[in-house]
Amino acid sequence: MPAADVDVDQVRERQAAVRALLRQPVLTPADARFPLVRRHRDWLREWFTAETGWVLTVDAEVARLHKHPPATVDASRPATDRHGTPFIRRRYVLTCLALAVIERAETQLTLGWLADQLLAEAADGDLGVDFDLRPRDQRSDLVAVVRLLLDTHVIAKVAGDEQASIDAAGDALYDVNRRVLGRLLAAHRGPSTITASGDADRVAALVDRPVVDAPEARARAARTELGRRLLDDPVVYLDDLDDREVDYLRTQRAATVRRLAEGSGLGAEVRAEGIAMLDPTGDATDVGLPEDGTDGHVTLLVAEHLAGRDSDDADAAPVPVTDVEDHVRGLIATHGDRWRKSAREEGAERGLTATALTRLSELGLVALETAPDGPLVLVRPAVHRFAADDPTVAGRPRRPVQEPLA
Repeated sequence: MPAADVDVDQVRERQAAVRALLRQPVLTPADARFPLVRRHRDWLREWFTAETGWVLTVDAEVARLHKHPPATVDASRPATDRHGTPFIRRRYVLTCLALAVIERAETQLTLGWLADQLLAEAADGDLGVDFDLRPRDQRSDLVAVVRLLLDTHVIAKVAGDEQASIDAAGDALYDVNRRVLGRLLAAHRGPSTITASGDADRVAALVDRPVVDAPEARARAARTELGRRLLDDPVVYLDDLDDREVDYLRTQRAATVRRLAEGSGLGAEVRAEGIAMLDPTGDATDVGLPEDGTDGHVTLLVAEHLAGRDSDDADAAPVPVTDVEDHVRGLIATHGDRWRKSAREEGAERGLTATALTRLSELGLVALETAPDGPLVLVRPAVHRFAADDPTVAGRPRRPVQEPLA
């Protein structure tokens, strides 16, 4: 909470720094927001530790917020390429291999050298994926991984272009940022010390922190867990919380929301079903609604359609995805002339529907389920904030329309 002697400009700067780190947990001097984070680093460290348990490290070369996701099995926010396409398993494996290779590299490396090292590593290990630079799609996987490393500042481009390597027409040269590389892994323990089997259990063990069985420790764990959820998730439903977190919110909801809002500049929307921290600036938002463009318009219209179902029926039956596709087909007929050309092609409703439902799932507005007869959409309470109400006319009442004379 801001101290009494802190001026308004300083509060706003701190809030902007919090939102910057929530949106981009790795910042370097190349980012215009880096000086802001460095200026307020002491306050930011204390605030993030108290409200989320996340560790923030800041020096002259990098600011790194070690965020731990509230749910390690959440697949709604995958790594994506610059076209928004989610990473597949091969890309995740290549990313991990690339980081291991770069750790052993010199201060500079070329894309060709990195590709050769990845081919050798993939051939030696039992990784469950094949990697071969001859197919174009696998060369595209390599480029997507390299661009992810560029976006996270592990490497910085000196010359060349990744696209040229896809076309076998050139190479690219990069500097290695060892300060970022050394701080990239956000874990409470080293991966080599984990003995759990299974991907989900191993990932959970990376960030697991045992809680002492004492009232004060349990309350603090509930506070930081809720802080992580409210700052990192688009919406937090009470039904998704455990008994400890619900008990904490029962007495500390107002104080929790106030602290997070004052520290981050986010606004709180509190409903009976849960809480959402809203971002009026967009600084901390990766996926928003509404958004511009065809996909953004379709997503908003699908949300409005789903919200139009009976909001009083808490046990409303899931909606078949095919029903949503039928609705999107009608939307194309109505709005298609204002959308991109590909949206009017035969069968375009399937791709538009998939994109819209993925976005709504990422925003916590729907949940996607599998069923023997086809995938289903489970409408979640927060989607009803996008329901279209009947229009109201402000000002003096309009005169009634007269019936025409016979």
